[in-house]
Amino acid sequence: MPDLSAVKSAPATTHSRARAAGPAAARPRRRSDDPLLIGRERELEALDGLLRQGAADGTAVLIQGEFGTGRTALLREALGWARRDGDTVLSAWADPSEQGAELGVARQLFEPALGIIGGTGAPLAGPAAHAAGLLWPDRPAAPSTPADDPAAATLTGLYRLTAHLAARGRLVIGIDDLQWADRASLRWLQHLLRRAGELPVVVIATVGPAPAPADPDVLGRLAPLFRHRVALTALDADSVAAATAEVLGGPGDDHFREVVRTTTGGNPFLLHTLLRTIKASGNGPDPETAARITRFVPADAGRALHPLVTTAGPHTRDVAQAVAVLGGTPALDVVSAATGLPEPAVLDAVHALERTGLMRRTGHAAAFACPMIAIALAADVMPSIRQDVHVRAAELMLAQGAPAEQTAVHAVHASLGLPWVPEVLERAAAEAIRTGAADRAAALLRRALREPLEDEVRATLVIRLGEAGLALDVPEAVRNLWLGLDLSRDPVERAAAARRLAGALFAVDRYPDGLAVLERTAASLRATDAALALRLEVDHVYAGLHELGAAPGVLPRLMDLRIQDAAGTSAERPLAALLGLRAIMRGESPAEAVTLVRQALTHGMNPADDESFVYSGAVLLLGATGETELALDHADAAVEQARTRGSAFTLAHSRIIRAAVYGQLGRVPDCQSEAEAALVALREIGVGPRHSHSVLAAATLADALVLQGRLDEAQAVLEHAGLTAGLNGHWINDYVHLVRGRLRAAQGRPEEALADFRECGRRTEARGMRCPWIYPWRSEAALVHAALGEPEQARALAAEELELARRWGVPEAVGAARRALALATGGPEGLDLLREAVRTLAGTPGRARHAQALGDLGAQLRRAGRVAEARACLKEAVTAAHRCGAALVADRALDELRAAGDRPRTRSFHGPAALTPTEHRVAGLAAKGMTNREIAQHLFVGLRTVEVHLTHVYGKLGIDGRPGLADALAPSDEPGP
Repeated sequence: MPDLSAVKSAPATTHSRARAAGPAAARPRRRSDDPLLIGRERELEALDGLLRQGAADGTAVLIQGEFGTGRTALLREALGWARRDGDTVLSAWADPSEQGAELGVARQLFEPALGIIGGTGAPLAGPAAHAAGLLWPDRPAAPSTPADDPAAATLTGLYRLTAHLAARGRLVIGIDDLQWADRASLRWLQHLLRRAGELPVVVIATVGPAPAPADPDVLGRLAPLFRHRVALTALDADSVAAATAEVLGGPGDDHFREVVRTTTGGNPFLLHTLLRTIKASGNGPDPETAARITRFVPADAGRALHPLVTTAGPHTRDVAQAVAVLGGTPALDVVSAATGLPEPAVLDAVHALERTGLMRRTGHAAAFACPMIAIALAADVMPSIRQDVHVRAAELMLAQGAPAEQTAVHAVHASLGLPWVPEVLERAAAEAIRTGAADRAAALLRRALREPLEDEVRATLVIRLGEAGLALDVPEAVRNLWLGLDLSRDPVERAAAARRLAGALFAVDRYPDGLAVLERTAASLRATDAALALRLEVDHVYAGLHELGAAPGVLPRLMDLRIQDAAGTSAERPLAALLGLRAIMRGESPAEAVTLVRQALTHGMNPADDESFVYSGAVLLLGATGETELALDHADAAVEQARTRGSAFTLAHSRIIRAAVYGQLGRVPDCQSEAEAALVALREIGVGPRHSHSVLAAATLADALVLQGRLDEAQAVLEHAGLTAGLNGHWINDYVHLVRGRLRAAQGRPEEALADFRECGRRTEARGMRCPWIYPWRSEAALVHAALGEPEQARALAAEELELARRWGVPEAVGAARRALALATGGPEGLDLLREAVRTLAGTPGRARHAQALGDLGAQLRRAGRVAEARACLKEAVTAAHRCGAALVADRALDELRAAGDRPRTRSFHGPAALTPTEHRVAGLAAKGMTNREIAQHLFVGLRTVEVHLTHVYGKLGIDGRPGLADALAPSDEPGP
């Protein structure tokens, strides 16, 4: 049997009559206006070609396809063409309910033809009379002789009736759903097709999947008699796009079309049903609709599928409902348990549904051909049946030891009161939290809490819900953790809940409440578990330092604590972190501080067994010890770990810490982007702009913007966070005063800048923070005094900070204090101090401060008349500032260069960014392997010019020649010019 590609070229059967060209042969190619036939252009063209053949030609076409592929629409279109061409058209639609009616299909075909044949004349005499009596029992019968073989007489009579109709012109017979035709009609059609070449008759029939045709043997013998076959398959991507554009007025983007195609399996009926529902709802082909695509499956879609499911075979309805309710690709033993059917019966039903095209079996599991079928069928299942299916499936999976998260998929739908449900849901929620699916964990826990539970079990579940909520909605998490803490009686659980709750309260700036929770819970545990009480006390002391009013109350206890107090207990690591902070605050021994912090961070900044802000505080203050790279390693690890765990709050907090460390390292653009990302993440989980975590991120962002010279943006950041007026006593606002002072100094508001720097100093001293490098307010204030022409105040503050910095012993702190003292001192002594500051800061993590010192030194040298030395120093300052993204520093150095008579053409004097456009071109060609002579010819310049350019390139890139050129030109992470 020729396939679709051979429809037009297949040789015609030999006729006893010459082929005569019909009037349709010269007509232009026909199109269909039926939207259900979008994507069927090839099939329509093939049928058009067959109908354009000469009127003497007879042929037969079988259109095959599964449910909803458009068989009926294609047949209807072809019959419409035939009618418009003047052909005689007989049509019938077979139905499974009429399979027992003898010649039911034949009657549908010939009953309307009585008027054409007319009366009781010759066409209905003889052998045709017997067939006429069956077809038109109510009309007067023509004389006939009794037939020895009534069946044969019927076939002969029907054939003669067909021949009589065909004698008037071409006859086109259309039969839809041939698989449901009665046996007698199939035998007649077989008789006709065997003689198809004798008559100008075109038979077009459709056939779909059927579990039990009237006579499978006859149908099987009949199919090969069709000379042509059209096979309808799922629509391709282009056809889906065309259908979407037709219904919704636009094709949508690739993602939308792929979602629609996946949901419907490219089935035309399902596709158009879905698209029409989307249109009726007022939605369009956009990402929002794609994200909610399953909501647009109409309620009546399942009813349209119901007849096909119920007639497919025994138990097919029960199995289809179970698979639809269970979702996904359930194993057949689970389906068996859900339906109560033996597994062989389930296998047979799946096989029957496969034959309809509705289902696919893969190994020992089954699924529907596309999600829309499952959604539509599931929507028609009664709630009680749905619940029963889930319970049976869950009980089997529980007995088999399936993973809790798989069993929980069904357990959430169980009726209340089943004893095994809470435990399954709790275990599944724990796994969801471990894999970062906090929203899934919260949904499971809420469902578990609907069960009748003992108080202790309820307390545990409420606490778990609060923990999951920290990644979703911090205020709601606070409510749940507080409730769980009140309900719980287990000491370990209470301690963990208290610390989680306090952390959440701190996150929403409820510090007094958080401190009270820690203090009260520690007191309740001290008599029964001293280690747990100490662990809570560590958090209480650390949090108390954050509040200016609470700091004096916790400082004595901080000074009394010793690492031996927690030896071998769960409090040892957090206490080490707290004592490391104490060592930094005292400003006495960076080595002792680093040793303690390293001990504290053996499990990282966010240890899974003991999450606490005390660890992130230790990481943040490591920069004060000169170990900023170590701090970055811990911040990087914390960010990646938080991503893996899926905790949005922990991830946002970790990114804030990393942003601050980037700032300490002078990686200004990285600092900016990380702080911005942290602010977005906090906003998404309900942490507002004025909460302490958001304030730290905003202040860090503003600091980075000031270094880039983007002062208006920095001002806007502080205004949005409410940080331009009076600030409360939270520790983080000490840093805000420092940053705000820097911004106001850069804005030319020195008096306001001084007020901020001095307030920062007052606050830090009240907290017992003597280390000069946590918040170097003295050197910042000294620079403002110097700019105001107040050298005595400037020198006093700078000298005090330098003394503290020397005692502390961290080079970056010493270098920054020397720079401030140099600018306050001026003259030759100031120049010497600036040179010392530059040497001290070189190689330290503070790259931006090194660039500042270089710029200041160059400016002072220019004012001293040492222009050549000044230019060299200023060029180095521009390059250093450019590399770390400190545009404000670079711009000031460039201004000084211009004042020195230089005309810089780039914003850098070392590295690829320092190359002029011509040098870039020459270097690029050389890196590709071209010789100097080839480069000269390519650029139409002299050989000597190329050599000079390359000499400059090698010097700016810091390489000896061509071998290192390609690597030196490779893109880096440095900011562009």
